Amino acid sequence: MTALTDVIKRGRKFDQVLEGAKTVFLRDGFEGASVDDIAREAGVSKATLYSYFPDKRLLFAKIAEIECLRQAEIAEHVVDFASPPRAVLTEVGNRVLSFVTSDFGIAIFKICVSENSRFPAIGRQFYESGPALARERLSTYLQVACDRGDLEIDDIPFAAEQFLELNKSFVFPRLLCGVQASFNHEERDKVVNGAVDMFLARYGARSEG
Repeated sequence: MTALTDVIKRGRKFDQVLEGAKTVFLRDGFEGASVDDIAREAGVSKATLYSYFPDKRLLFAKIAEIECLRQAEIAEHVVDFASPPRAVLTEVGNRVLSFVTSDFGIAIFKICVSENSRFPAIGRQFYESGPALARERLSTYLQVACDRGDLEIDDIPFAAEQFLELNKSFVFPRLLCGVQASFNHEERDKVVNGAVDMFLARYGARSEG
Protein backbone atom coordinates (compact mmCIF):
# COMPACT_ATOMS: atom_id res chain seq x y z
CA MET A 1 0.00 0.00 0.00
CA THR A 2 1.38 3.41 -0.96
CA ALA A 3 2.01 5.64 2.03
CA LEU A 4 0.50 9.11 2.03
CA THR A 5 3.93 10.66 2.35
CA ASP A 6 4.94 8.95 -0.91
CA VAL A 7 2.08 10.62 -2.77
CA ILE A 8 2.05 14.14 -1.31
CA LYS A 9 4.67 16.48 -2.75
CA ARG A 10 5.82 19.62 -1.00
CA GLY A 11 6.58 22.95 -2.61
CA ARG A 12 6.70 26.70 -2.08
CA LYS A 13 2.91 27.08 -1.86
CA PHE A 14 2.26 23.92 0.15
CA ASP A 15 1.22 25.71 3.36
CA GLN A 16 -0.83 28.18 1.33
CA VAL A 17 -2.81 25.32 -0.17
CA LEU A 18 -3.40 23.76 3.25
CA GLU A 19 -4.75 27.00 4.73
CA GLY A 20 -7.09 27.56 1.80
CA ALA A 21 -8.32 23.98 1.88
CA LYS A 22 -8.96 24.08 5.62
CA THR A 23 -11.10 27.20 5.21
CA VAL A 24 -13.18 25.58 2.48
CA PHE A 25 -13.55 22.22 4.24
CA LEU A 26 -14.73 23.89 7.44
CA ARG A 27 -17.15 26.07 5.50
CA ASP A 28 -18.53 23.55 3.00
CA GLY A 29 -17.71 20.13 4.44
CA PHE A 30 -15.79 17.44 2.59
CA GLU A 31 -18.42 16.59 0.00
CA GLY A 32 -19.32 20.22 -0.65
CA ALA A 33 -15.72 21.37 -1.06
CA SER A 34 -14.75 21.57 -4.71
CA VAL A 35 -11.21 21.64 -6.05
CA ASP A 36 -12.03 24.91 -7.83
CA ASP A 37 -13.11 26.54 -4.56
CA ILE A 38 -10.03 25.27 -2.74
CA ALA A 39 -7.68 26.55 -5.43
CA ARG A 40 -9.45 29.93 -5.45
CA GLU A 41 -9.33 30.26 -1.67
CA ALA A 42 -5.65 29.27 -1.61
CA GLY A 43 -4.77 31.65 -4.44
CA VAL A 44 -3.21 28.96 -6.60
CA SER A 45 -4.03 27.27 -9.88
CA LYS A 46 -5.66 23.86 -10.02
CA ALA A 47 -2.47 22.56 -11.60
CA THR A 48 -0.48 23.71 -8.57
CA LEU A 49 -3.03 22.18 -6.21
CA TYR A 50 -2.92 18.84 -8.00
CA SER A 51 0.87 18.90 -8.06
CA TYR A 52 0.82 18.77 -4.25
CA PHE A 53 -2.31 16.72 -3.67
CA PRO A 54 -3.50 14.53 -6.57
CA ASP A 55 -6.61 13.57 -4.62
CA LYS A 56 -8.96 15.65 -2.44
CA ARG A 57 -8.95 12.87 0.15
CA LEU A 58 -5.19 13.24 0.55
CA LEU A 59 -5.59 16.94 1.16
CA PHE A 60 -8.26 16.39 3.79
CA ALA A 61 -6.19 13.68 5.48
CA LYS A 62 -3.18 15.98 5.74
CA ILE A 63 -5.26 18.77 7.26
CA ALA A 64 -6.77 16.28 9.72
CA GLU A 65 -3.30 15.14 10.75
CA ILE A 66 -2.10 18.71 11.31
CA GLU A 67 -5.23 19.62 13.29
CA CYS A 68 -4.92 16.55 15.53
CA LEU A 69 -1.26 17.27 16.24
CA ARG A 70 -2.06 20.92 16.97
CA GLN A 71 -4.74 19.99 19.49
CA ALA A 72 -2.47 17.42 21.10
CA GLU A 73 0.26 20.02 21.55
CA ILE A 74 -2.19 22.48 23.10
CA ALA A 75 -3.49 19.84 25.50
CA GLU A 76 0.05 18.88 26.48
CA HIS A 77 0.81 22.46 27.48
CA VAL A 78 -2.50 22.92 29.31
CA VAL A 79 -2.48 19.72 31.36
CA ASP A 80 -0.51 19.98 34.60
CA PHE A 81 1.02 16.62 35.46
CA ALA A 82 1.11 17.63 39.11
CA SER A 83 -2.68 18.04 39.21
CA PRO A 84 -4.93 15.31 40.65
CA PRO A 85 -6.64 12.83 38.30
CA ARG A 86 -10.10 14.38 38.51
CA ALA A 87 -8.85 17.77 37.32
CA VAL A 88 -6.72 16.36 34.49
CA LEU A 89 -9.32 13.85 33.31
CA THR A 90 -12.01 16.53 33.25
CA GLU A 91 -9.81 18.77 31.10
CA VAL A 92 -8.97 15.91 28.75
CA GLY A 93 -12.59 14.82 28.56
CA ASN A 94 -13.78 18.30 27.64
CA ARG A 95 -11.20 18.53 24.88
CA VAL A 96 -12.14 15.13 23.48
CA LEU A 97 -15.83 16.00 23.49
CA SER A 98 -15.21 19.39 21.86
CA PHE A 99 -13.30 17.76 19.02
CA VAL A 100 -15.78 14.93 18.56
CA THR A 101 -18.71 17.34 18.28
CA SER A 102 -16.94 19.85 16.03
CA ASP A 103 -17.81 20.01 12.32
CA PHE A 104 -14.24 19.09 11.51
CA GLY A 105 -14.18 16.14 13.90
CA ILE A 106 -17.39 14.72 12.47
CA ALA A 107 -16.14 15.20 8.91
CA ILE A 108 -12.88 13.39 9.70
CA PHE A 109 -14.73 10.39 11.09
CA LYS A 110 -17.14 10.21 8.15
CA ILE A 111 -14.43 10.39 5.49
CA CYS A 112 -12.32 7.75 7.26
CA VAL A 113 -15.29 5.38 7.28
CA SER A 114 -16.58 6.11 3.77
CA GLU A 115 -13.15 5.94 2.11
CA ASN A 116 -11.67 3.10 4.14
CA SER A 117 -12.29 0.34 1.62
CA ARG A 118 -10.86 2.37 -1.28
CA PHE A 119 -8.15 4.29 0.55
CA PRO A 120 -7.39 2.78 3.98
CA ALA A 121 -4.22 4.89 4.37
CA ILE A 122 -6.37 7.88 5.29
CA GLY A 123 -7.95 6.09 8.22
CA ARG A 124 -4.63 4.73 9.43
CA GLN A 125 -3.00 8.14 9.25
CA PHE A 126 -5.81 9.78 11.18
CA TYR A 127 -5.71 7.01 13.79
CA GLU A 128 -1.99 7.51 14.37
CA SER A 129 -2.19 11.30 14.60
CA GLY A 130 -5.52 11.33 16.47
CA PRO A 131 -6.77 8.49 18.72
CA ALA A 132 -3.39 6.75 19.05
CA LEU A 133 -1.59 9.96 19.93
CA ALA A 134 -4.27 10.94 22.45
CA ARG A 135 -3.98 7.51 24.08
CA GLU A 136 -0.20 7.86 24.26
CA ARG A 137 -0.33 11.34 25.83
CA LEU A 138 -2.99 10.34 28.35
CA SER A 139 -1.08 7.16 29.22
CA THR A 140 1.92 9.28 30.16
CA TYR A 141 -0.13 11.17 32.73
CA LEU A 142 -1.83 8.02 34.03
CA GLN A 143 1.58 6.46 34.66
CA VAL A 144 2.63 9.52 36.67
CA ALA A 145 -0.61 9.37 38.68
CA CYS A 146 -0.10 5.67 39.35
CA ASP A 147 3.50 6.22 40.45
CA ARG A 148 2.42 8.71 43.11
CA GLY A 149 -0.44 6.48 44.28
CA ASP A 150 -3.42 8.44 42.91
CA LEU A 151 -4.52 5.64 40.57
CA GLU A 152 -4.23 1.86 40.43
CA ILE A 153 -4.09 0.60 36.82
CA ASP A 154 -2.66 -2.64 35.49
CA ASP A 155 -3.02 -1.91 31.76
CA ILE A 156 -2.49 1.82 31.32
CA PRO A 157 -2.84 2.08 27.50
CA PHE A 158 -6.11 0.15 27.63
CA ALA A 159 -7.41 2.29 30.48
CA ALA A 160 -6.50 5.45 28.57
CA GLU A 161 -8.44 4.25 25.55
CA GLN A 162 -11.40 3.36 27.75
CA PHE A 163 -11.52 6.88 29.12
CA LEU A 164 -11.29 8.51 25.70
CA GLU A 165 -14.19 6.41 24.45
CA LEU A 166 -16.30 7.14 27.52
CA ASN A 167 -16.31 10.80 26.55
CA LYS A 168 -18.08 9.96 23.29
CA SER A 169 -20.97 8.13 24.93
CA PHE A 170 -24.47 9.54 24.44
CA VAL A 171 -23.10 12.14 22.02
CA PHE A 172 -21.40 10.31 19.15
CA PRO A 173 -24.24 7.96 18.10
CA ARG A 174 -26.71 10.84 18.09
CA LEU A 175 -24.43 12.98 15.95
CA LEU A 176 -23.68 10.32 13.36
CA CYS A 177 -27.30 9.20 13.06
CA GLY A 178 -28.60 12.75 12.78
CA VAL A 179 -30.70 12.44 15.92
CA GLN A 180 -29.14 15.51 17.55
CA ALA A 181 -26.93 18.19 16.01
CA SER A 182 -25.75 20.10 19.07
CA PHE A 183 -25.37 19.63 22.81
CA ASN A 184 -25.74 22.22 25.56
CA HIS A 185 -23.38 22.75 28.49
CA GLU A 186 -25.47 20.63 30.82
CA GLU A 187 -25.40 17.67 28.44
CA ARG A 188 -21.66 18.05 27.84
CA ASP A 189 -20.91 18.26 31.56
CA LYS A 190 -23.04 15.18 32.17
CA VAL A 191 -21.01 13.17 29.64
CA VAL A 192 -17.58 14.30 30.84
CA ASN A 193 -18.34 14.17 34.56
CA GLY A 194 -19.91 10.75 34.12
CA ALA A 195 -16.82 9.51 32.28
CA VAL A 196 -14.53 10.83 35.01
CA ASP A 197 -16.65 9.37 37.81
CA MET A 198 -16.81 5.97 36.13
CA PHE A 199 -13.08 5.93 35.43
CA LEU A 200 -12.16 6.88 38.99
CA ALA A 201 -14.63 4.37 40.41
CA ARG A 202 -12.73 1.67 38.52
CA TYR A 203 -9.13 2.88 38.76
CA GLY A 204 -9.00 5.46 41.57
CA ALA A 205 -6.96 4.66 44.63
CA ARG A 206 -8.79 4.65 47.93
CA SER A 207 -7.45 8.08 48.72
CA GLU A 208 -8.95 9.54 45.50
CA GLY A 209 -12.23 11.33 46.17
